[in-house]
Amino acid sequence: MKIKKIGHCCLLIETNGLIILTDPGVFTVAQNSITGIDIVLITHEHGDHLHTGSVQEIIKNNPHVQIITNTGVGKKLDGVGVAYTLVEGVNTIDVKNVLIEAFDGKHEEIFEEIGQVQNTGYFIDGKLFYPGDSYSNPGKKVDVLALPVGGPWCKIPDALRYCIEINPRVAFPVHDGLVKGELVKGTYVNPTAVLKEKGIEFVGLVDGEERDF
Repeated sequence: MKIKKIGHCCLLIETNGLIILTDPGVFTVAQNSITGIDIVLITHEHGDHLHTGSVQEIIKNNPHVQIITNTGVGKKLDGVGVAYTLVEGVNTIDVKNVLIEAFDGKHEEIFEEIGQVQNTGYFIDGKLFYPGDSYSNPGKKVDVLALPVGGPWCKIPDALRYCIEINPRVAFPVHDGLVKGELVKGTYVNPTAVLKEKGIEFVGLVDGEERDF
């Protein structure tokens, strides 16, 4: 599985011949010009995960792309005439022999009920778990975890406890778009050290970087 971090929570994933894009939000624009995308996974409707203008540009450049998401996002897409497939709750879909499994989990608290929208994490090809803005546990072995490390709802101690609970072979950071430039590498110092002690490799994937997992 190859994973390229476009930025924040926007990832370009290649697995078994399938090209997947996640969460095209307002923090990135590079996704708008990418071609060859088979599916787009959108975890929830917040602007840093869903920018409808970007979705429309992606469709222009990938006319056969399939948008996979939940009901909350679907209502936003209905407003701009974008078709989508609902995969939410604990449902699954098979796309070109790649299994996509949904795991709805409560959006982590920003403050009380602020921002408490439907959030759907996705388990991709039995390997990568991308939880969106949730510390949800899929209840099965995770090889690679996309670990949220920043934002108004996320503290490093909570992120580390979550990662230790999930116990993946390897984790890499997402949801770090609010940390700018070289400062983002400082955010990765403690996760690298703490998780190494727990037998988990933390790969400090930065924007524009691609790695094999």
